[in-house]
Amino acid sequence: MSEWPQSLVLVGAGKMGEALLRGWLAGGLAPARVTILEPKPSAAIAALAAERGIAVNPPLAGLAPPEVLFLAIKPQTLAAAAPDLAPLAGAETLVISILAGKRVADLSARLPRARAVTRVMPNTPAAVGRGASAAFASPATSARQRQWAQSLMSAVGQFDWVADEASIDAVTAISGSGPAYVFALVEAMAEAGEKLGLPAELAMRLARATVEGAGELLHREPAVTAAKLRENVTSPGGTTAAALAVLRAADGFPALLAKAAEAARDRARELAG
Repeated sequence: MSEWPQSLVLVGAGKMGEALLRGWLAGGLAPARVTILEPKPSAAIAALAAERGIAVNPPLAGLAPPEVLFLAIKPQTLAAAAPDLAPLAGAETLVISILAGKRVADLSARLPRARAVTRVMPNTPAAVGRGASAAFASPATSARQRQWAQSLMSAVGQFDWVADEASIDAVTAISGSGPAYVFALVEAMAEAGEKLGLPAELAMRLARATVEGAGELLHREPAVTAAKLRENVTSPGGTTAAALAVLRAADGFPALLAKAAEAARDRARELAG
């Protein structure tokens, strides 16, 4: 059962902030409990706020520290935004951050009154309720505050905890950036289809539908491993086996993806400054 905070200030209502907000409202968070701080609210956010009665950009001086201060801004804007946000991070406030690379220590230094800080890395499928996220909570985070974080993130998809903060960089590399890897795979499959003589439009339709269908199989068969699903498609000596021999070569897909994930993880570390 979800446990929602009594008050939540969402800082940043871009694509991810909007996706999260819509998921929370659909999951049962009362609109009256939410305040949005967004310098340039989109037409969609403005319409949603007007329809549901959500406060947008009220005077900061009139805002009391909320139970949850949710940071969904770009990492590079934290330094400029922190002085205005610091008064909202009270001693009893849970600060939840989705800022890639920004450590608990950095967030605590910029929001010095806050004791409980949770870092979470969501991904863009949260927009359709199929996100995958994981979080690390600072030691001062209470069990109730952890439940708030879990309720907020479970509302938009799968959620897990990690035991150490360094693991968030690995989460960033796999699920945070991962949707882009899948979209790049679709592009590559379509390009390969064109090279084999298919019309571009057909090649893209086939590539998209194939990845959508494979993902749905994974979703509907949670007890079946990805390896088993792969084996189910692969007849010995058949066409799929011939393709996989190339993809799974020593310098093939697994090695390339591992290298890509390492690059994403290393960039997350660099963003920490």
